[in-house]
Amino acid sequence: MEETSSRRSNDSLVCHLPFIVASVLLLGGCATRQVNPPIAKYDSSSLQRVQRQWHRGDQRDLVILAFSGGGTRAAAFSYGVLEALRSMEIVTSTGTKTRLIDEVDVITGVSGGSFTALAYGLYGDQLFGEYESRFLKRDVQGELTRRVLDPVNWPALSSTGWGRSELAAQLYDEILFNGATFADLYRAGGPMIAVSATELATGSRIVFVPQNFDVMCTDLAPVRLARAAAASSAVPVVLSPITINHYGGTCDYQPPAWLAAFAELPEPPRPAARALNRVRELEELDNGTEDPYLHLVDGGISDNLGLRSVLDVLETYEGAA
Repeated sequence: MEETSSRRSNDSLVCHLPFIVASVLLLGGCATRQVNPPIAKYDSSSLQRVQRQWHRGDQRDLVILAFSGGGTRAAAFSYGVLEALRSMEIVTSTGTKTRLIDEVDVITGVSGGSFTALAYGLYGDQLFGEYESRFLKRDVQGELTRRVLDPVNWPALSSTGWGRSELAAQLYDEILFNGATFADLYRAGGPMIAVSATELATGSRIVFVPQNFDVMCTDLAPVRLARAAAASSAVPVVLSPITINHYGGTCDYQPPAWLAAFAELPEPPRPAARALNRVRELEELDNGTEDPYLHLVDGGISDNLGLRSVLDVLETYEGAA
């Protein structure tokens, strides 16, 4: 009698197994990407708050670091630069002794360099005690590969708007960023961090700073740093694009007053000319009502050295001054 009951239980389990598997797959397929919220009304004061972070040290200089792409090697090299700057002491024009790293005002990052830039901006000196173990000396690529090959993740990976780069962003959050957003980055009070990606359809450079996202009428503050790092390092084919919502034309965006003054000039002076071209480049992206999504891939496609973002910073700073 017991044997018959046991056999019936096993038969029942076998019969229901397909339904159990299907349920698990359906649950796995419910993964959704983070949706960046729109700006209801453009407010230039948010930009001014970020710009005040440009000067951390001597107000008479502007120190900018550019962290290029190159995978983990780029992340390690840029980390070595920060370590070297931390160990160097200088005497400022006011006679104050300080570490050279405390004079850094802006860090641009692309692809592999974006991880170090964002992590230092978020953690500051705390980074030096844990970055190597949490990221540099970890088999991040192997962990990501195992997750991609795990059947539990296949339904989510096959869903619309959620691909390998979103899976990578989840991993980066777990091992490095702990769910931190750009709002957390700004509250940290470190240097201004500008990491970039490339818009797949147009080839335009998208920099994760309020100046760029304001043009697209989207709020950067709640965007997770892990998604920015994933977008900046999303090598085409190997990784999928990171999709963000585009609301351009819905928030009454206005260029900065100093920039608008040069907009009608046939040949604006150098500090304004490149900045104007940059704004026009962003505005040429399809209108948000016609194309509500942008698909971001590796920033190295449009600027692998991170130097174009340096020029953006310099010319915006010069023009505003």
